[in-house]
Amino acid sequence: MAWGRKKTGGRKEPQFGLGASLAELRLTLKDRIAPAEEDRPKKQAAKRKIVETDDEDDEDEAPVERKPRASRSARKRRSTRTRLRLLRLVYWGVVLGLWGAIAAVGVIVWVGAHLPAIQSLEIPKRPPTIQITGADGSVLAVRGEMPGANVALKELPPYLPKAFIAIEDRRFYSHHGIDPIGIARAAVANILHRGVSQGGSTLTQQLAKNLFLTQERTFQRKLQEVELALWLERKHSKAEILELYLNRVYFGSGAYGVEAAAQRYFGKSARNVTLAEAAMLAGLVKSPSRLAPNRNPDGAEQRAQIVLAAMAEAKFITEAQAQASIGHPSYNVKPVGAGTINYVADWIGEVLDDLIGQIDQNVVVETSIDPRLQAVAEAAVIDELAAKSVRFNVTQGALVAMAPDGAVRAMVGGRNYAESQYNRAVTSKRQPGSAFKPFVFLTAIESGLTPETIRQDAPIDVKGWKPENYTHEYFGPVTLTQALAMSLNTVAVRLGLEVGPKNIVRTAHRLGISSKLDANASIALGTSEVSLVELVGAYVPFANGGLAVSPHVVTKIRTADGKVLYMRSADQLGQVIEPRNVAMMNTMMQETLLSGTARKAELPGWMAAGKTGTSQDFRDAWFIGYTANLVTGVWLGNDDNSPTKKATGGGLPVEIWTRFMRVAHQGVTATPLPASQTSGFFSTIAQASPPANVGANPSSTAVAGRLAPTRASVRAEPASGLDGWLINRLFGR
Repeated sequence: MAWGRKKTGGRKEPQFGLGASLAELRLTLKDRIAPAEEDRPKKQAAKRKIVETDDEDDEDEAPVERKPRASRSARKRRSTRTRLRLLRLVYWGVVLGLWGAIAAVGVIVWVGAHLPAIQSLEIPKRPPTIQITGADGSVLAVRGEMPGANVALKELPPYLPKAFIAIEDRRFYSHHGIDPIGIARAAVANILHRGVSQGGSTLTQQLAKNLFLTQERTFQRKLQEVELALWLERKHSKAEILELYLNRVYFGSGAYGVEAAAQRYFGKSARNVTLAEAAMLAGLVKSPSRLAPNRNPDGAEQRAQIVLAAMAEAKFITEAQAQASIGHPSYNVKPVGAGTINYVADWIGEVLDDLIGQIDQNVVVETSIDPRLQAVAEAAVIDELAAKSVRFNVTQGALVAMAPDGAVRAMVGGRNYAESQYNRAVTSKRQPGSAFKPFVFLTAIESGLTPETIRQDAPIDVKGWKPENYTHEYFGPVTLTQALAMSLNTVAVRLGLEVGPKNIVRTAHRLGISSKLDANASIALGTSEVSLVELVGAYVPFANGGLAVSPHVVTKIRTADGKVLYMRSADQLGQVIEPRNVAMMNTMMQETLLSGTARKAELPGWMAAGKTGTSQDFRDAWFIGYTANLVTGVWLGNDDNSPTKKATGGGLPVEIWTRFMRVAHQGVTATPLPASQTSGFFSTIAQASPPANVGANPSSTAVAGRLAPTRASVRAEPASGLDGWLINRLFGR
């Protein structure tokens, strides 16, 4: 080791002390002490030997590079980083979990805030039932939501509730309102079927929806359903929930609850249904409208078989019981309610609010409907249309029968209520054609004319409008009676212009027409639309001596325990037609049945009168006829207002009217019309051989009567007005 160096140049100051002695101290590789061979790790030594051997064998090859082994501190640092990552993961998991919990609580609070008011979260009252009875006290129909009476669970056959559990909620007794397993199963099934094939709602959820919520399919409504289901499970026992469900669920055809459904479909109490019937009821819940057995018996039967198989799988019944019920089902399904009495029930439902206000309890509505006459009217309309609708291209008909006090005894609003609930007797308004002419002639009579007043039947031009008779024939001077009986249009128009359209409108409104009428020249031919029920009501004063009436069907409304809520009082509308004018009008309209357009409407033993009507292009055919006992109107046509094949008021409507009225008057003592004279007087002025129909153009009615009068057959107008007319009638002068 050298402690100094030879001076190479330049002056160098001397240094003293320890610094000076160590200033030139340097260590080389040779100065380092090599570790003993035995102190080296064996593995490193072995590697070194291998390297040395290789070097000896092949000096041309480069030595193998050895990777330095990771130190303990590096491994420790990596372990620390791993632990930190795990800690961060746990930390953020906890944070996210807390935020998720907060969000869940927020959703629950938000959904709860949008639930129904807390006071309504009790079992609500049943919707009211409206029972409609006839004049004889018999039940005609039931309206409202038509729930049946509550039936206790213990009163039902055990297989009935089990059928619902088997098909709707197999785990009903093991969940607490929500069934996660059922939801998962339904989700898997729906995914596999690529659509909604199963539902995961429990019976408790369905009850919550039926009691408190709407049927809309939204996420909010589903969350509300879940909350309410949990609330119901906490508040009520399983037996109470099942009983509530069975008495609330909808079964189609307006039936709520198993009792109402059993009565509707099987005509028996739910306490007495068979196993097969119980399975059918349970199967309806999935799709009550589509599977209703009175509308789709095959679909209901197939669904019932699925329910029976589910009951057997759940061990609620044996395989033998299931096979016996599937192979030999005992159903007594009542047909769907197609009866025309439903038109009456709908009409009653529309007027109840005006009579007693909002209904919040079960009520019984007593009506003026005669069940026997209702059945006769229904058969008359349906049978005649079935036989002749194709021939005349007529698809619909309506009939209203009314007593002289305005009480409706029968009403048919269409040929089949199940196919169409549109009430053509009350709601529909159509042109009455010549059936409106009595108001024209009454206005003329009230202005001083008489049934034998002569007017010209000849072409007429009203500012370019040229109304014509049905056969385009004209008969010259005719009496008003002849003109009305044969429905001569030109005479009606002349009278209308003579007395004034506004006066005709006033007369019609005074007698009971409530529709808007246009006061123009064509009003004489019935061009303004009216309903059948108001037209029949306006004819009633001719039958009762001139008293105004208000058409009605409800006579009394009471609660189920007998408390009277409404009682109809007698009309106090007064005299709207003078008795002598009633007498003349009745005599004139009697001749319509004797020698005019409605000869087929003769009613043996009874004095009857009326008027036919046919609207433009034969779109509507009418006949309104009456006795002192009953006023009945018939309308036929098409809902789309398309023309018929020349169906006239003197044809099919008269035939329906006659069929109904003959049965309606059986056993009733014959009574003459108010102040009318003996019929048949004008038969002496008509020819014997019947000609082709005359009288109305397409705006009026075809005449199915005798030959039109000639000039020689026309009587002179009495100069002394009403007195002269009565003398001529009594003494033949």
